[in-house]
Amino acid sequence: MKHWISLCFLLVAGIQMNAQELTLPLWTDGVPNTKASSKSEVRDTSRSLHIRYVTNPTITVYLPEPTDEPVKAVIVCPGGGYSNLSYQKEGIDVAKMFQKQGIAAIILKYRLPDADMQQNKSIAPLQDAQRALRVVRAHAGEWNLNSQHIGIMGFSAGGHFASTLGTHFNLNVYAPADEADQLSARPDFMVLVYPVISMENGVTHRGSRENLLGKEPTDSLVQLFTNYLQVTPQTPPTFLVHSGDDRAVPVQNSLKFYEALLENKVPAEMHVFPSGGHGYGLAKGRKHLEQWPEILVDWVQNLE
Repeated sequence: MKHWISLCFLLVAGIQMNAQELTLPLWTDGVPNTKASSKSEVRDTSRSLHIRYVTNPTITVYLPEPTDEPVKAVIVCPGGGYSNLSYQKEGIDVAKMFQKQGIAAIILKYRLPDADMQQNKSIAPLQDAQRALRVVRAHAGEWNLNSQHIGIMGFSAGGHFASTLGTHFNLNVYAPADEADQLSARPDFMVLVYPVISMENGVTHRGSRENLLGKEPTDSLVQLFTNYLQVTPQTPPTFLVHSGDDRAVPVQNSLKFYEALLENKVPAEMHVFPSGGHGYGLAKGRKHLEQWPEILVDWVQNLE
């Protein structure tokens, strides 16, 4: 009898644990802006998990322990130069960190721009970003989220992805699919970690620019996706992290965005570390650099 009770307890505990993490398709009635392609999703686990050729975007929800009050939430967008998603280092690891701190985290597996897979590759990421924010907001009651505290976070090219949503949330890039698309796509806050911000020569990350806009984009397209030029007073409060010695994505990307936020009187906090390079994720074991996630959590928890 005791054995049966113990087994039942473990089964219930397992169900509850699994209930804290769930994966949903982002689009329920066909992904917009797609075309037939022989490419299919590739998951590379040779080092840590990287994903390429996303055909069916998803959100994976990491809910913290149940609380009486609704919790804040962060949509996490891995980087990878718009050619792959660093899904473990800049996705799963980050989501679990937030979850432990009582903040819900939602990893967005978004489409990477690809002319073979999309009719207009430059807007495919923004379509997924807007849709993700709306879907999460639509599920706020079910997941015990504070619908007024849903932010977006991105690393490197994922930072460009996130800042594009924060500056283009009102841009009409897809036809409404369901009731969720009647909700606002504006994030309540942004977290940008060593982000690509500019598409301008000399400042941008060349690979991210070419993958998103092509090798010879028009000046108007470059300006549209140079996100510090798109900041307005409606841009959400922003937390920025960068390293001064970043050779992949120059720190000027964050500096220009921070200056634009100040000019528009948008609340902003920026941390520039003297060293660290690029692509360090949570920076575990990186001495002074590993303090940035703790500073970030404090910032998120104190947002009003």
